[in-house]
Amino acid sequence: MGSSPIEKKVTRGKPGQPAFKPTAEERALVEQMSSVGIPQESQCLVIRNGIDDKTLRKHFRRELDTAATKANAQVAETLFNKAMGGDTTALIWWTKTRMKWSEKQEIEHSGDAVWTIKNVYEK
Repeated sequence: MGSSPIEKKVTRGKPGQPAFKPTAEERALVEQMSSVGIPQESQCLVIRNGIDDKTLRKHFRRELDTAATKANAQVAETLFNKAMGGDTTALIWWTKTRMKWSEKQEIEHSGDAVWTIKNVYEK
């Protein structure tokens, strides 16, 4: 048994500093900021007196992962309700994006047509 065990030192912030424990208000703030697309680096600046980005990702993982989806769902619900209420703009947007409808213009041509394209350059 000639080898000594390898010790791993675990540090938590500054020596003597208690482990980070997020509050409900901080969780709500991170979720709100994430839902509107505020970068994580910026979010770190407004939590307490600033936290490390690793701390943000470790303690707010669920909020970071789900906030954008929740926000998109709320916007989609509002759009859906407007469309169902007869809002023409919402109806058009919904059909184009969700139903893949598009406005197509077809030009029908008959007969003997001769097309001449001429480039004119003047000095």
